[in-house]
Amino acid sequence: MNCPWCAFEGAPRALHAHLAGEHPDAVRTKEMNGTQFYEVTCPVCGESYEHRLRKGTRDPRFLDEFGGEIRMVALDMLVHHLVAEHTEQQTGA
Repeated sequence: MNCPWCAFEGAPRALHAHLAGEHPDAVRTKEMNGTQFYEVTCPVCGESYEHRLRKGTRDPRFLDEFGGEIRMVALDMLVHHLVAEHTEQQTGA
């Protein structure tokens, strides 16, 4: 699979690790009406995935403590999206 932001190529698991290490800013967090969310947007098609963070809404340290794990989950969603929706572009098929 190809990284949608750079020249990296590798298996889905390797791509996931690459995204977490090299492109962590692809995951954004935001707050709406007192609830925190993470969001990741596919750079290929522009489709976004957003998920509410159930814990941490009332804890200001939550994102500092669990930001890495949140990014890993969001980037996993992106890799699954790339496999499901953009396999031809990813493999050159």
